[in-house]
Amino acid sequence: MRDEALTPDLVLQAYRAGVFPMSETRDSDDIFWVDPILRGVLPLDGFHISRSLARRLRHADYDITFNVAFASVVDGCAARDETWINATIYDLYLDLHHRGDAHSCEVWSGDDLVGGVYGVAIAGAFFGESMFSTATDASKVGLAYLTHRLSICGFTLFDTQFITDHLATLGAIEIERRDYHARLLDALEVTASFDATLPLPTPQDLIQRNTQTS
Repeated sequence: MRDEALTPDLVLQAYRAGVFPMSETRDSDDIFWVDPILRGVLPLDGFHISRSLARRLRHADYDITFNVAFASVVDGCAARDETWINATIYDLYLDLHHRGDAHSCEVWSGDDLVGGVYGVAIAGAFFGESMFSTATDASKVGLAYLTHRLSICGFTLFDTQFITDHLATLGAIEIERRDYHARLLDALEVTASFDATLPLPTPQDLIQRNTQTS
């Protein structure tokens, strides 16, 4: 059962202060707050599209949607042996989505959801929470389209919380806590709005907007 003191408004307040909630395991009842010493961010003007990812995009193997299957994306992110998404976290982010504060990018192969990313938007900051992939390059494709969407909607900060080898290959960097908080304060002064209805860019337009690496 959710701790009634842990409300969507409290979570948004925490994000504005630079911290975010996690649980130790799927079955844990406890929630703790995290403010990493080193923070992962994905520069919106520095997303790396490799030659192999460019080929995947040109082949148009996947269809992309936004905010069509938010709960299913969270389900996909939680469907691993070890996850910090417990029942309280799950319910909180669904509430945030229904309020218009949390958003998802879905990657489809036919009728099958094969990848996705979700996170929270506040002013000019987008706080990426988690992503999943069950097909080759699906999460990379999703991040490519999500990064483009954030950029054209006016966002200036894409917070990935932590950095992984996977994110690093796409251009994510690690910055010190003080630097992150300064960037966050700037982003909170920006007017941006996540628009799930905008038309998708063509694969070629998406590739041309981003730095290509081998």
